[in-house]
Amino acid sequence: MINITIPVPDVVIRKQADPQLSHIYGFTDFHLIPRDKGGFFTFYNDKNELLFVGKARKIRPRIKKHFEDSVSVMKNYRNEVTKIEVFVNEDPVEREIYETYMINKSRAKYNVEKVYYK
Repeated sequence: MINITIPVPDVVIRKQADPQLSHIYGFTDFHLIPRDKGGFFTFYNDKNELLFVGKARKIRPRIKKHFEDSVSVMKNYRNEVTKIEVFVNEDPVEREIYETYMINKSRAKYNVEKVYYK
């Protein structure tokens, strides 16, 4: 049996109810997410339920696409996201393993691919 341990997130940002500073989609600390690093990320709602897990070669642009893109699986649920956790990981194989594991172990609500528990 393989034992997978999810690492501690490198960056955690929370949505502000009424941001006074410059913000992106209500997240004033969006600048803390690495722009040119690879990794995986998770979206949570205000009840700390896992909504979505994703991975990317460049994390920040990929997360932004989920808030802007009209074809994103998250397009109808963007307002639910209140916390983003970012895990920097440059190894594409490890990113794939962590993403698939987290989707199935935590039963991410809006991931439709790589789901084996249904």
